[in-house]
Amino acid sequence: MSTYHDDGQASGTTRLPPRPPAPDSTSADEALARKQARERRDAQIRGVTSIDAMRDALKRAARSLPSIDAVQRLGRLDAGAFEQRAAQGLPFLIPGLARRWPLSALTPQTLRERFATLPVRARVGDYVNTAFAPDRAMHDMSMLEYLDLVAAGTPGLPPYLGNLELRELNRFCYWPAYLAKPGPPRFWLGPAGTVTPLHADYDDNLFVQVWGSKRILLAPPHHDEFLYPREANALLFGSPFDPEAPDFDKFPLARRASIIECTVDPGDLLYVPAGWYHQVRALTFSLSTNRWSRAMPLALDGVGRENAGR
Repeated sequence: MSTYHDDGQASGTTRLPPRPPAPDSTSADEALARKQARERRDAQIRGVTSIDAMRDALKRAARSLPSIDAVQRLGRLDAGAFEQRAAQGLPFLIPGLARRWPLSALTPQTLRERFATLPVRARVGDYVNTAFAPDRAMHDMSMLEYLDLVAAGTPGLPPYLGNLELRELNRFCYWPAYLAKPGPPRFWLGPAGTVTPLHADYDDNLFVQVWGSKRILLAPPHHDEFLYPREANALLFGSPFDPEAPDFDKFPLARRASIIECTVDPGDLLYVPAGWYHQVRALTFSLSTNRWSRAMPLALDGVGRENAGR
């Protein structure tokens, strides 16, 4: 799932997007001006007065959600039925929706043979504890070099390709028309043990598991008060709490967070509503893809939309 949203695009044909600037490369005033300009642009795209107001509206709306202990599994939905379910503000899973995508028929060997020269950016080293930092450890390489690195094995966290826009793979995906303003598909590739730590994206998220299986732990938006959130940007907040290895001495409020577990298998589509915290771990060698909405979150209807400043 996400570690940051940006406008860079890994085109896959010529070059990767530039990395975020190092923390000391701009003055505090310049950094603040860039942040404010980005937030104004993001708010305009989503049709809200401010991203802060949208986040607050999502958390207020979440307080009226029913308590759940599992992610509901549904049958196939058309676009109207999807929107109605998503407006309830709860995650749900549609098993097997993408099982017949051409991408599902590809294999790691296909990536070696047909996409060996595709430029990718691998997360390496301790990318969990630096997940929301602009200077986290990343290496630029080709797809073949990445697959060779995985095959060689490394101590600690296995290298991970995450949040990459690989346009060459888009034609192998048949996305349902569920989102009014979907962003470009992003791809996530890596062996068992790759992790995206606990975080919340404040955009609706369609997540498709293509190969392999992943375990996803989720918590509702208003439980951020128990999760010690840290802002990466206005649309992304990370948490230092690890629900897979909880340290309640260090994070005592986390005892009050409601955490539910969901496993996604090949072909499954998981809807993660805007503002829901989630942590993702690959249980096997895995390929996933997702799209974030760039519209008002579907959970914000009625009063919620007014409070967000539509």
